[in-house]
Amino acid sequence: MNLENTDQASSPLIKMRRIFGYGAAIAVTPYLLIKIAWTFGLFLPTEQMGDISWRGINAATAVVAAVGILLAMVFCRPWGERLPAWLVALPVWMGTGLLVPMLLLAPVLGPAAMALDQEAGAADFWVYEQIFVMVSLVGAGICLPLALAGYAKARWPEALGGPINCGEVPGHTRQLQVTFGRLVAAGCILLGVIKVFWAVGGTLGIDPSMLDSRDLWWRLLTLSTGVWALVGAWGLLVLITRRGSSRFLPPMAAAWISSGMLFSYNLFSIIRPDFQSSPEYPLARVLSTEAGIVLGVMMGMILLLVLHDRRRALNRQE
Repeated sequence: MNLENTDQASSPLIKMRRIFGYGAAIAVTPYLLIKIAWTFGLFLPTEQMGDISWRGINAATAVVAAVGILLAMVFCRPWGERLPAWLVALPVWMGTGLLVPMLLLAPVLGPAAMALDQEAGAADFWVYEQIFVMVSLVGAGICLPLALAGYAKARWPEALGGPINCGEVPGHTRQLQVTFGRLVAAGCILLGVIKVFWAVGGTLGIDPSMLDSRDLWWRLLTLSTGVWALVGAWGLLVLITRRGSSRFLPPMAAAWISSGMLFSYNLFSIIRPDFQSSPEYPLARVLSTEAGIVLGVMMGMILLLVLHDRRRALNRQE
């Protein structure tokens, strides 16, 4: 084993990934059990959630939770490093996009959600269920990314460390990255500005008859989408131009979380039964939601190109 591999093996992240992996699995388990119960119509907080559409949503999120527990095991067990890269990267991309933004919003959205559900007639025991949900989301949001960091440092060290500029190799895709990336970044900036404008009270594109429905929950989620779109634009521009940061990790993390967030949150919004009750005009709602999905996918594709060229350049230097 060479010195570089020895340094990787002694990394605190790699040593701690088993603890974080088991911690994530334990944290997600209450969420999984609650979602299974709701899917079968047990302990429902409101009558509305007994509808078949909401049961379908709960079943889907139960599957997501089960995948999260499986990923936690992948990150902390040796056999996880032998799985195909795409089988790990795709759910990780979506999972970090869902969990990290929610982790930042949970201290506010948790109490807000409980207040809304109690106004809708939720039973008193729902408060305890909601606490379990919040604990699960926060626990997974902390432990799963840290377990992922240890896993990635062991399997894909080029994705976490080193300078942002590693040179070029024959057959690189740098020009494609720059051209494609600038278009995607411009779209992210436009989407981010629109979302932030709506979140702070802008009414252009909002149905006047639904102005009162812009509650704290909607404003925070809209603001989160806008901010992460702008953060992703910054990260992507830094990655493709290699200016603005001397280290690779900050812009990579920003673009990775942002792309996953834009795809996952907007996809989830479309399949929610209450999608049509959002206060935007129908056309503005559909265009902004679908734009988020498309931009998330396109940003993810550019990240794959960046990582592919980076791995080739680093391998050439060895």
